[in-house]
Amino acid sequence: MADPTESTPDNSNTVRKLSKNQILTLISTASLNFSSMICYSILGPFFPQEAVKKGLSNTVIGLIFGCFAVFNFLSSLIFGRYLVQIGAKFMFVSGLFTSGVATVLFGLLDKIPDGTIFAVMCFLVRAVDAVGFGASITASCSILAKAFPNTIATAMGFLEIFTGLGLVLGPPIGGFLYQTFGYEVPFIALGCIVFSMVPLNMYILPKYVADSLPSEHSFWALVKLPKVMVICFTIFSLSSCLGFLDPTLSLFVIETFHLKVGYVGLVFLGLALSYSFSSPLLGMISDRLPVSISYTDNFAIH
Repeated sequence: MADPTESTPDNSNTVRKLSKNQILTLISTASLNFSSMICYSILGPFFPQEAVKKGLSNTVIGLIFGCFAVFNFLSSLIFGRYLVQIGAKFMFVSGLFTSGVATVLFGLLDKIPDGTIFAVMCFLVRAVDAVGFGASITASCSILAKAFPNTIATAMGFLEIFTGLGLVLGPPIGGFLYQTFGYEVPFIALGCIVFSMVPLNMYILPKYVADSLPSEHSFWALVKLPKVMVICFTIFSLSSCLGFLDPTLSLFVIETFHLKVGYVGLVFLGLALSYSFSSPLLGMISDRLPVSISYTDNFAIH
């Protein structure tokens, strides 16, 4: 028989007193948000320069950054459809492991011959990283919805602190490691950190039991809602604005201000810090506004 604390958390005291499973869930998802974002943002300060040395144009560099979002989007759709069959915890941990492998492999790409072969391998490894992250983030969203059915916005807002920390620390750490040790060390070091998160989450992440199988047409019914379409467009627009900076900002700063790569990462701090500070506040405000749907009626995980 399933533990009642796993399938039906105490919603009345979610904000004031968290259950053990809720605390462990927050730790697990925080480790995912932090490790995935620090690995994602590490490329910004120095990869464009390395790619230029390998004979790639700015357009191709931008496509390498952009392919992450494309494969993350496509894989999330597939993983969301088969989440119940695969199991949320297994998907969470296996996605984290895949992302760690891809991060280490990306650090070895400087050994690849210049030109087309280098570009193809960058696309391939970046796509694998996106698929791994897509699996983990899809599972984590469902787990959070189950663990915090009435305060999901507050929980996600709190966890976005760690997303912001990953975005904050990734560029300066990556820049200084690259400046000190070269291209390989930043990726290998952070890849090992991601690997360390795998056994941690295997041990502490609670296994929530599904209440029922999801509706076969639930996804398309959700996408067709006008409010959801507006939200998707808003996220697309904001993400596009952020995505423009990754492949271009470091090249512009180095060419214009002649900064060392280690200091280029500090330029990315402003955006990430404001994101970290505002997310938990906005999450708490959102939970205090009137809601029109029940999270427990729309998510089922195994």
